[in-house]
Amino acid sequence: MTHSKTSKDVKYLHGFTPQEQQRLREQAEFAEQTVYRDVNFNDAKNILEVGCGVGAQSEILLRRFPKIHLTGIDLNETQLDAAKKHLAQQPHLNERYELKKMNAQQMEFGSNQFDGAFLCFVLEHVPNPTQVLSEVRRVLKPGAVVYVTEVMNHSFFLDPYSPNLWKYWMAFNDYQYDHGGDPFIGAKLGNLLTQVGFKSIQTTILPWFLDNRQPEKRREVIEFWNNLLLSARENLIESKYITEEIADGAVKELLAVRTDPNAVFFFTFMQAKAIVMNY
Repeated sequence: MTHSKTSKDVKYLHGFTPQEQQRLREQAEFAEQTVYRDVNFNDAKNILEVGCGVGAQSEILLRRFPKIHLTGIDLNETQLDAAKKHLAQQPHLNERYELKKMNAQQMEFGSNQFDGAFLCFVLEHVPNPTQVLSEVRRVLKPGAVVYVTEVMNHSFFLDPYSPNLWKYWMAFNDYQYDHGGDPFIGAKLGNLLTQVGFKSIQTTILPWFLDNRQPEKRREVIEFWNNLLLSARENLIESKYITEEIADGAVKELLAVRTDPNAVFFFTFMQAKAIVMNY
């Protein structure tokens, strides 16, 4: 199997089932305290969310920053429909947001339109992240801030050693990379933002590091990780990146680690903050 980016369109690893849409909402809630630790839109009015998906982050943004109006864009109609239904169930958010189908690489907005932008676990799934960030910069006003949060899948560490899980994890990343994504993009955010002209770029590592000092939290994170991995199982098996035996073995190993009294879980995200300066 070759690991070169030959696909023009990213094939989403996790699929678009109702179960996956619910997992995304649960993931956003689970990771909220980590992702939003340093995010501040208190002085902004019009925020652009790129890759709003099922509206999971949209809901959090609107709740945490009650003065903003949010414009969310996504290219997938299935996800947008789910977002609209989900947010419509919360009438207190009415008239504070609009969701649009749009290609983030060619946004249908004028320049200097938004006070801030938010991207979370989006660039890992797009074929040309530089173009997306260039468009984000174009539609932001001078002085506007952008927050970009991304994965660094190379940072994953789990103990005890679990051979099937490691095979599964490598296949997980290979699949995404082979289909036009980048599971390691978090470490590159500083370079990408610099390339398209952002200034005052700050990068912060957001770790999940759990050992015997936080046994209950460790169990929760490992359970979350199990759901994340299982969301890709069907695609990985159908595409022959893994076998049924490896998938079953990975699940058993992860469950065994979850109950191990000396387990260690480590994973990090990268969050970048940058400012738009005058052209």
